[in-house]
Amino acid sequence: MRFLSHGITVARTADDLVRYHGKMMIVDRKELYLLSFNLTHLDIEHSRSFGVVTRNRQLVQEAGKLFDSDTRRQSYESGCPNFLVSPVNARKQLTAFIRGAKQELLIYDLKISDRTMIRLLEERAKAGVRVRVIGKLTRKNSKVEVKKLQGIRLHARVIIRDRKHAFMGSQSLRELELDGRREIGILFRDPKVISKMADVFDQDWKKGAVATLAAADTTTAAPAKAAKHVARSIAKKIPPVAPIMEQALAEAGKGNADADLDFKKVELTVKEAVKDAVKEAVQGIVEDAVEESRA
Repeated sequence: MRFLSHGITVARTADDLVRYHGKMMIVDRKELYLLSFNLTHLDIEHSRSFGVVTRNRQLVQEAGKLFDSDTRRQSYESGCPNFLVSPVNARKQLTAFIRGAKQELLIYDLKISDRTMIRLLEERAKAGVRVRVIGKLTRKNSKVEVKKLQGIRLHARVIIRDRKHAFMGSQSLRELELDGRREIGILFRDPKVISKMADVFDQDWKKGAVATLAAADTTTAAPAKAAKHVARSIAKKIPPVAPIMEQALAEAGKGNADADLDFKKVELTVKEAVKDAVKEAVQGIVEDAVEESRA
């Protein structure tokens, strides 16, 4: 409502994927901000994460194409191998990226649980590549070194290959984030940026603690009784929607006094908007809480 009242277009995502989790901003179709963090106080001030700003024409155009497709709820086809989109091309491109490591892989990941990706990391480790992970791994392997980030919350998804190439995005090496959600990342080669990212990794690694084996991903439904209890508790504390709706209608009606409103249509639209907003917000909070508890 607040964005709409200021003339900002807000498009609802489609229901074809479990969640839309990508984080990017395109400025004037000339500059792309690709982020692995949300624009929240917790992520910006209290979490380890990264962002990349690029004016690379191909990446910016591809990001714009994805944005247009998603806002219009149309299918998206990849046209740039360095612009990684789940579930379109991210798995394929990340597999090739990891497989290309010759000396070293530095990885930030909340929880690596995809079996194919774990096997690939193990293969590279057996081939003599030093593989270090800050985060968690669901399968113990003596050749893959894992540490837990200390002193700050982990939210980054980064892979640095041989200190020359890097991946950064919103997708972890988890099946859900590679195959079931909209996630966005990029592959890039910028010596100065990658050197700084590797320096941060080295500092975090030095201070890190040896991580314990993470539990494999499981899907469990919250008990219905607990869900109803939470719903009743929250419903009592939520302020009435009527004043917000009255304000929005008043602002929208400025200069349109003669408009003939279909009140039944307004009522149905508001109900659907509230239902969608609550569903999306709760899903996001629960998933973020799960990620944080596992980090």
